[in-house]
Amino acid sequence: MEWLFVLLALVVVVLLVLIVNIKVVPQAHAYVLERLGAYHSTWGTGLHFKIPFVDKIAKKVSMKEQVIDFPPQPVITKDNVTMQIDTVVYFQITDPKLYAYGVERPISAIENLSATTLRNIIGELELDNTLTSRDVINTKIRTILDEATDAWGIKVNRVELKNILPPPAIQDSMEKQMKAERERRAIILDAEGQKRSAILIAEGKKESAILAAEAEKEARIRRAEGEAQAIRTVQQATADGIRMLNESNPGNPVLTLKSLEALAKVADGKATKLIIPSNLQSVAGLVTSIQEMVTEQKAE
Repeated sequence: MEWLFVLLALVVVVLLVLIVNIKVVPQAHAYVLERLGAYHSTWGTGLHFKIPFVDKIAKKVSMKEQVIDFPPQPVITKDNVTMQIDTVVYFQITDPKLYAYGVERPISAIENLSATTLRNIIGELELDNTLTSRDVINTKIRTILDEATDAWGIKVNRVELKNILPPPAIQDSMEKQMKAERERRAIILDAEGQKRSAILIAEGKKESAILAAEAEKEARIRRAEGEAQAIRTVQQATADGIRMLNESNPGNPVLTLKSLEALAKVADGKATKLIIPSNLQSVAGLVTSIQEMVTEQKAE
């Protein structure tokens, strides 16, 4: 009976050992497996079994993109200004084997490499260029880190400068400079507004004067046309009156003369300027007198 208990205990131990050595690799993870101390294989997502006492999981690796926020690093610009700059690195492990055996403490290696690279890049730039060239600095750091970390099985996707902190004295001078620049822009905008206002006022006066001159010109033209029309009307009326007088009273020069004077008064009150010929027996003499009167009116 004792050997049955021993056998049963051995079976239970074997089952426990087998169960313990069954491993499930979750999604977006990879396990680096060593056999007898040497690299054997890399497990992907799924169910796996390792040989007890022979195989060992050397490293569990996450294949997700990771983010590391490094603390501020002191850097010196080309014009000898010391600043504090902290960086954020986005990276992803692409080869678990290289990540496990490529470098000791990969995160610390990336931090030190990013710090030295940042110092080299900032050392070639002046303060103003450093503050306005974030994209250029980010691209240079990412390129250098990506090339260096290929041997470690790491892909650097992006590098961002999180904060750039100049010394307090530099910050005060920059604030004063920005304030002066804003005041200068405000003065320029105010001057531009006054200039535009003066131009608009001058243009308005100019257009008003032009319109007034055109209105006066139009009024004079209309007055001249009215006077010309009145003269033509008087001429026609005078001719018609003479014709009627000649037809009704061909032999009465006194009546003809009186009628002629009345017509001249109606025309423009210029009857005193009529030149009465010595011979008023014919209509031609009357017409000549009227024409001379009208000519004098036009001349005046």
